Order: sequence, then C-alpha cells, then structure tokens
Amino acid sequence: MVSIHGHEVLQMMEGNSYTELSLLAAIEQRFGKHAKFHTCSKTDMNASELIAFLKAKAKFSPVTNTQLTVNIQKICHH
Repeated sequence: MVSIHGHEVLQMMEGNSYTELSLLAAIEQRFGKHAKFHTCSKTDMNASELIAFLKAKAKFSPVTNTQLTVNIQKICHH
C-alpha cells in the first residue's frame, strides 16, 4: 500500500476548519479509510494516528474550542 505524506493532509486543510471527527472523515473520504500516512519523522500511521501526531507537533491552530485549522507557519516545505 502506498503511504501518503502528512503534508498532503495539511494542504487539504488550508482555508478550512474542522473538528477532529470531521477532519478524520475528510481524510478518509479523500484518501480512503485504510490509507497509511508518514511524515518526515514517523511512518505507518492511520488517519487517527496522523491527526494525533500532527496535533502533538502543533501543526494545527484553534479556530474555536472545538474547531481547528492548519497552522501555516508550521508546514515545512520540502
């Protein structure tokens, strides 16, 4: 199975806001329910694990108490 870089999820989020559940649904709709993801430092993650990883790395900015968006300042470009 092909692994998708987490940058693709962050790019998908630009200009949109999500709850964690709606982000999970959007990822699964776009990339498939069984998609695997990787980042520069971690591999073999499912969508839920990727969200938790990106959240821990401060890749999201809060919009409201329940909604988040991508933190553009935290996207590395390589």
